[in-house]
Amino acid sequence: MAPPPAAGPRSYSRAEVQQRCAEGACLVLTGRRIYDLSAFVRRHPGGQQLLLERAGTDVSAALDGPPHRHSDNARRWLQQYYVGELDAQSCLQKWKSASPQAGVTTERRMDPRCKAVDDDNDLVDWRKPLLWQVGYLGEKYDEWVHQPVDRPIRLFHSDFIESLSKTAWYMVIAVWIPVVLCFSWHGYVSLAQEDTHLFSTFTEVYAIRVHKYYFPLLFLVGMCIWSLLEYLIHRFVFHMKPPSTNYYLITLHFLMHGQHHKSPFDDSRLVFPPVPASFIIGFFYVVVKFMFPGGFGTSLFTGGLFGYVIYDMMHYYLHYGSPKKGTYLYGLKAYHVKHHFEHQKAGFGITSRFWDRPFQTLIPEETFGTED
Repeated sequence: MAPPPAAGPRSYSRAEVQQRCAEGACLVLTGRRIYDLSAFVRRHPGGQQLLLERAGTDVSAALDGPPHRHSDNARRWLQQYYVGELDAQSCLQKWKSASPQAGVTTERRMDPRCKAVDDDNDLVDWRKPLLWQVGYLGEKYDEWVHQPVDRPIRLFHSDFIESLSKTAWYMVIAVWIPVVLCFSWHGYVSLAQEDTHLFSTFTEVYAIRVHKYYFPLLFLVGMCIWSLLEYLIHRFVFHMKPPSTNYYLITLHFLMHGQHHKSPFDDSRLVFPPVPASFIIGFFYVVVKFMFPGGFGTSLFTGGLFGYVIYDMMHYYLHYGSPKKGTYLYGLKAYHVKHHFEHQKAGFGITSRFWDRPFQTLIPEETFGTED
């Protein structure tokens, strides 16, 4: 008995699309192809209002620009939300265009270089943990990991270990803010009780006594040091390019950061889980206490730890928040999404673009002003 023929894409009438949008869905078109962006609306870097205004319209011109031409990855991302085609009768009618020129219609299709996400043709088996598969991708890994998809990632076979690799955003606050408060008090009291002198190891003449009232300044210095570490770790550790012949370095890269670039909107992997974070934070604490005396080192470390908390919260917000257009956070969100979708070798600042300037990794401003 012959197998039944494969079902083709669902056909929608113009009235059906308009009805779905009237009920709150966000369907858009490129030519005859229809995409349901309802689940993506609040994550859109250009703001959810921008997508809602385009609901039920052809967005082909908006994809091509001006003011902004969407990247190949953005077009590939759109393909994940494909739900069907406009029926032949509706194609004879004029559709409202999402381009700045009212009344203009278009039959442009997606960039042919952009393929849809297809489990059967993917390089990995998404039904199994990915961590043990990616190392076999070899020279294909770098391209694959920088083609983002909108789906959750499983790393480990063990449910327990898998749970340690994920966390909700609020756990960062719940775990580390009490630690920051505890160390802040400890640092302040230590400075008050100790007779700490900076540079006393080298010379007694120019030794500077560190007073307890210096604590706020040391705390801020620690935050500034973290901002530099944030940039350096993101650029040189998270974005190292592992040798295509080294299974273990590819696996390590995917564990540290590659998973985030492959699935940038997996909300359980947007902040660092407390258990592995505690080992790294403990390492930095030992280094700081070795380099600086008593309460001085504790105060610096506490500021750096608070900077890390801000970094993690900012990173989560840049992926899931909807900042108002024209604000600093709106520009920073668009900047970070550009890093994910188009400029993976630039734009390493998360909480700010400050360090991208002196290190010459700033994404040109004209490329991140709108919706990707």
